[in-house]
Amino acid sequence: MARIVSVAALLTIFVLGLAFRGASEDRCSRTPKDIKITQKAEGIGKGGKPKWSVTISNPCLCTVLELKVTCDGFDPAAQKINPSILAKQGKVCLVNNGDPIPVNKSVSFTYERDASFPFAVSGGQIGCS
Repeated sequence: MARIVSVAALLTIFVLGLAFRGASEDRCSRTPKDIKITQKAEGIGKGGKPKWSVTISNPCLCTVLELKVTCDGFDPAAQKINPSILAKQGKVCLVNNGDPIPVNKSVSFTYERDASFPFAVSGGQIGCS
């Protein structure tokens, strides 16, 4: 009887492990497209234009690195954004100096502009171990 219970317990653990593994993989498609970019108005900035707060977060179960977002027509230097947070590289901007953004972590910055800028993920790497 004890042996049957042990086999049943092992089988349950195995099935739960497979289910968790599947859920983990579903939470991130292993592409940077799963990265979330949210923006919200924060009132009026010092320059008299609307101030926007941007949060780039990693909801995946894997780390993202070398993350790039579209920013053609946006100048992070003119907005006085720290280049280690957002640095222009042609028509894209490198986020977080290319350093890893771990699971459930985010990078944030603010800027002033009449309308929010349409940032979108344009590339990066997913690192799962």
